[in-house]
Amino acid sequence: MPHFSLTFTQGAPIINLVIGISGARSTALTAAGQALPPLQNVRALIDTGASVTCVDPMVFAALQLQPTGSMLMLTPSTGQTPVDADTYDVAILVPNGAHSGLIVHNMPVCASELFLAQGYHALLGRDVLQQCVLTYNGSIGLFTLAY
Repeated sequence: MPHFSLTFTQGAPIINLVIGISGARSTALTAAGQALPPLQNVRALIDTGASVTCVDPMVFAALQLQPTGSMLMLTPSTGQTPVDADTYDVAILVPNGAHSGLIVHNMPVCASELFLAQGYHALLGRDVLQQCVLTYNGSIGLFTLAY
């Protein structure tokens, strides 16, 4: 099972991801003879409390994406009142050096303002983590992600 281990960044399990347009969107743009937007390298916090992966809207703007839907989302700050969040279809790559990384070709993710307030572009949620084994060793500041 491919895996990698990283030390915490600023006390948190933060990884680099690559986010691009979904496989379906890529196929449609290629068939239409249009250029594909460049992949986006982003910093993401691994968040087992997030049921879905959330991405900052600046990433969607760089990918020239429009919302494909919306979903009701509960956050600690909204309490029992859900907020409506736009969803976007993307592809996600969790790189692993010279080894093949984890690739999700078509994943709906939620828009969430993260970068300015938190300093990262995404929360990697349980929708992606369900394909992984996460070992979190807080006592030595190390985490391992296997897939």
